[in-house]
Amino acid sequence: MKRSPSELERRQKTSADLAFADTSVKRYRDPSFNAIAVKLLPGEHYVTQASDEMIVTVLGSCVSACIRDSRVGVGGMNHFMLPESASGEWGGQISSSLRYGNFAMERLINDIIKLGGRRSNLEIKVFGGANVLRNGGTIGSKNSEFIESYLKAEGLPIAAKHLYGDHPRRVHYFPISGKVSMLELRRQEELEGIRIEETYRENLKQEPVSGSIEFF
Repeated sequence: MKRSPSELERRQKTSADLAFADTSVKRYRDPSFNAIAVKLLPGEHYVTQASDEMIVTVLGSCVSACIRDSRVGVGGMNHFMLPESASGEWGGQISSSLRYGNFAMERLINDIIKLGGRRSNLEIKVFGGANVLRNGGTIGSKNSEFIESYLKAEGLPIAAKHLYGDHPRRVHYFPISGKVSMLELRRQEELEGIRIEETYRENLKQEPVSGSIEFF
């Protein structure tokens, strides 16, 4: 007897169905995963409902949250770094550095909710936060501490995590299934990724966060 498709299966679409939605992202077919890969850079986030897409990023000191609502088939990833304070020091009063992390997380969660997700259904996995940047001190550890503290304060449990350490990571995330394939890299393997983060870090010192956050 032929099985009737579930409601979730009926709602799922492929990247071809949704290609019109966002033409600014870099997509390419990854034959090793038999999937359409979406490459994520520092400061970016991406949300999808496509069953054949995976999101790929390389993390040094930055952190990525992989978040989905499995019941409605929508999920995404961000890639962010907390900027240093004006003095270059961490700690002290609440500053724009923490606001930036809040902004990056709420922007991702809000976009998932806009596509039908519910905050109470979110599955969250977090990665990154290694101390790899030259003259970066413990930026990676601070990013790791932030994401753990943020999610605890918001009452959002962590389903899986791989944080801290000394080596970059390459993360492949499949938002619809929730599967994550992560590879811990030796620094010389991903010097380009680290250089991108170093440039991004310098830009953060000159470009304060703009925009507002609407909490759900």
